Amino acid sequence: MKDPRIEKLANLLVDYSVALKPGNIVAINGEAIAAPLIREVYRAALRRGAFVVCDIVLDSIAEIFYAEANKAQLQWLSPMALHKVRKIDASIGIWADENTKGLTNVDPKRLAVASSARKPLSKLFMDRAAAGTLRWVGTQWPCHASAQDAEMSLEEYEDFVYGAGYLDAPNPIRVWQRISKRQQALTDFLNRRCQIRIVAEDTDLTFSVKGHKWINCDGRMNFPDGEVFTGPVEDTVEGHVKFSFPAVHGGREVNGVRLTFEHGKVVKAEADKGLDFLRAMIAMDKGSCYLGEAAFGTNYNVKRYTKNTLFDEKIGGTIHLALGAGYPETGNKNRSGLHWDMVCDLRKGGEIYADGDLIQKNGRFLNKKLPQP
Repeated sequence: MKDPRIEKLANLLVDYSVALKPGNIVAINGEAIAAPLIREVYRAALRRGAFVVCDIVLDSIAEIFYAEANKAQLQWLSPMALHKVRKIDASIGIWADENTKGLTNVDPKRLAVASSARKPLSKLFMDRAAAGTLRWVGTQWPCHASAQDAEMSLEEYEDFVYGAGYLDAPNPIRVWQRISKRQQALTDFLNRRCQIRIVAEDTDLTFSVKGHKWINCDGRMNFPDGEVFTGPVEDTVEGHVKFSFPAVHGGREVNGVRLTFEHGKVVKAEADKGLDFLRAMIAMDKGSCYLGEAAFGTNYNVKRYTKNTLFDEKIGGTIHLALGAGYPETGNKNRSGLHWDMVCDLRKGGEIYADGDLIQKNGRFLNKKLPQP
């Protein structure tokens, strides 16, 4: 029997997240194991009168590429991929893996070369999104590999994924509309502030957001969602931060990440495991050692770490910082082939200050009008 939450999710992605209209060109991208959701999204998009480009890939393709590609192939950027990003009105990405550790043993330098080569593609995507000419959303298909990473059975993980998106509600879109209003109150509050300070275990970090814009992430870019983000003023990040959970990028885990910043730049990087990979990513290009994003997690339906950034960065009562590329719509101008989110848990003793005022303690905003557990 088909899980009714799959159709609910497909309709939400099409009607709420990217708001498809007749005549829109939409790209649907996903792994073959996510076929049940891809089919429902495809069906829903056609019913809305959209023109659909559907790209389905095999999980092992990336493994083969990094094992076999020569230098020229690593550096090649597909002109077809660029053309697609120029032409589409919307993009729906459906993420799933048969093996989340498939790239663990790839030389990080090869990963860095390929990521750097795709910078023009990511820049085009981000610039169009910032200009409002491209609507996009990405979501997770609950699969065995991700369930294993989260240390759950598949059924438990399905409940976790769908619960994070409030898909058990009779009308999930209405729920997300209410969430959007509460998060907009936080966005408006932060847009009146200039400096942020984060204090937690082995963490004391400050940065300016003066002149930059906070964005309400309410299910229209990632789903499930639940964050408010900005891009720090690039050269103002000062201090040190210890990230609470393993930082995952390209299937690689780096444990116990500790970074020290001076004038916005990482000047010291430490880790308990995976230090070589961390340093290789930080050295990828000129922008990879600067922060492109800072964000508050506001989804209090996500309570635990699962080794999946889509969910981990949304945990209510956390903040996450991303090394590398910033989002132009925030005002951050950092450009890089890297965008690596790392999460700091503030629920036990953490504090956030805005312009010197304490606004959050132990993962709870002190203003009751802002998102609450």
